[in-house]
Amino acid sequence: MEAVTFVETLKTLKHRNPFRPFTIVLVNGDRYEVDHPDAFVARDGMAFYIAPGNIPVIFDHEGVSQVVGDLMEKPDT
Repeated sequence: MEAVTFVETLKTLKHRNPFRPFTIVLVNGDRYEVDHPDAFVARDGMAFYIAPGNIPVIFDHEGVSQVVGDLMEKPDT
């Protein structure tokens, strides 16, 4: 994933209102469900995520194979 696309995608998902969890899948198969908007920060193609149990995870745009989350805003029903 390109660095700019990576950061913009994560920023969009982080700032959805209301926030909805999304999953980051790394090329090695690791998966991280981001369940809180303040659980990560992304900048310049790098990301720092605090996983449940306060486990720090650092990854970059080249290590991400997929971001699973609906980028389309859906009206509340």
